[in-house]
Amino acid sequence: MKAKVYIETSILSYLTARPSNDSRVVANQNTTIEWWETRRSSFDVFLSEFVIAEASLGDPDAAKKRLEAIAELPN
Repeated sequence: MKAKVYIETSILSYLTARPSNDSRVVANQNTTIEWWETRRSSFDVFLSEFVIAEASLGDPDAAKKRLEAIAELPN
């Protein structure tokens, strides 16, 4: 049985945002992308309708990327 993990909106933002000039943000982006690509499959990943709603807000192109990233996840 896999451990369960809840994904919140900041994860989606780090995952899909343009690379930052801030070194701390870059570190968070890189860590998030690495986890998403290499470790996510080790967990049952969940999110809420509130995360979906929040991910839908803001710049339309950025929102589209966030929603595409979570399209196959259960909520």
